[in-house]
Amino acid sequence: MIEWKDRKVLIIGAARQGVALARYLSMRGAKVVLNDIRTAKELTSAQKTLDDFPIEWVFGGHPLDLLDSIDLVCPSGGIPLTLPIVVEARRRGITLSNDSQIFLEATPCPVVGVTGSAGKTTTTTLISKMIKSEVDIFQEGIQQHTTATSLAKWSLKDSSKIWLGGNIGVPLISLIDNMQKDDIAIMELSSFQLELMTISPQVAVVLNITPNHLDRHQTMDRYLSAKARILEFQSAKDWGVLNREDWGSWKMTEIARGSLISFGIEEHFSGHNGVFLRDQEIIFRDIDGNESNLISKEDILLRGDHNLLNVMASCAVGRAIGISNDAMRSGLGGFEGIPHRLEFVRSWGGGRWFNDSIATAPDRTIAAIRSFDEPIILLAGGKDKDLPWNEFASVVRQRVKHLILFGESSKKILHSLSEDVEKDGSKQNSWCEVTLCKNLREAVELASKVVFPGSVVLLSPGGTSYDEFRDFEDRGEAFKRCVMQLQ
Repeated sequence: MIEWKDRKVLIIGAARQGVALARYLSMRGAKVVLNDIRTAKELTSAQKTLDDFPIEWVFGGHPLDLLDSIDLVCPSGGIPLTLPIVVEARRRGITLSNDSQIFLEATPCPVVGVTGSAGKTTTTTLISKMIKSEVDIFQEGIQQHTTATSLAKWSLKDSSKIWLGGNIGVPLISLIDNMQKDDIAIMELSSFQLELMTISPQVAVVLNITPNHLDRHQTMDRYLSAKARILEFQSAKDWGVLNREDWGSWKMTEIARGSLISFGIEEHFSGHNGVFLRDQEIIFRDIDGNESNLISKEDILLRGDHNLLNVMASCAVGRAIGISNDAMRSGLGGFEGIPHRLEFVRSWGGGRWFNDSIATAPDRTIAAIRSFDEPIILLAGGKDKDLPWNEFASVVRQRVKHLILFGESSKKILHSLSEDVEKDGSKQNSWCEVTLCKNLREAVELASKVVFPGSVVLLSPGGTSYDEFRDFEDRGEAFKRCVMQLQ
């Protein structure tokens, strides 16, 4: 445990991560400076939540003299490491950390960490539901229930609690004082959090690696390197859960230091534990070749192969930590998903309307498109992250009936579609109708005019929301309001 008393810590960014860390460190006697580019007026609410702590606030910029006499600098997740004050801190040899690193250093309980370009929140939620089902079975005292062997050598008890957070929900550092050694923390980790970290969770899951956040990381190599840190600092007694059908995830076998459980739809693997699909059953096979059926595919309500892989990753984690088959089926079966992730909104105009606002990269939109067999009216756009749209263009031409573009990236997407047509030149490929709109509301209004019986209207933007909305949740809620107002 780190002794924080009288240590001088500069926290950059006063959003939820920065505020949670400031409270944690102040309670332990650290001298905290909380710095944000926003004004004092804009941060009134954040200041009120920390009124009881002797925190020094610095607003309106990031002056370099803040680094004088500082022992530790903690940039929040949204703060790029290219920010001049962070660059200067490194030049001066000041240690960098963040709330996720400090949580992993201090937590009394084991941690499952989940990262990937897509599917993190769904997978962390599924894992937490499985564990909760196991604990519930313990508490009900069902005599015939037998916990599966824990490969990770953890032991769940009827008093165990599940803590879910990180990049999802609340920062886990704000909950740490309530955690006990028999609990389990499920931690969603983004590349922004990982790129600074020098510690890894005991079970590390990498779902997939596809182009994302290149506006921040600049290159795929840097993005991949940030994600790899979830495994890089494990020990031989830890576990890595990797997708053998995704090149980026599977590449991390090169740095994995713990034991391996792979997952993938096909069963082509040997020499390690793995999860696969056979005859519509998800099956676990251990390193000795012993098999057990975990859950039937027909019991999974989530749409798309990408969600099937999320379920399989959850099953791999479940087997690693000793979740019984009964608890897996109870926790995974019947789960209909999380808001803004292929969320059904309503039926109207003969079509079904779905909100997939979480799709902030083209690959996520491609996965959403492939989740439907019906004719699709696709609403896409938003703010681009310097990501390639060429595969998106090809899939749209084949699978989408009408593409409605909105937001800053509209013209870039349209250009990619035109390039795809010129490159292909095939008269056999379909070509969907494309319309440009100024904003999301206008896009919904147009969709209401072209929807037809048997179609699907899908909001799956492929870009971020920051050109028009606060975040993807704000955008998803706005979409749902517009759809529910249709008459």
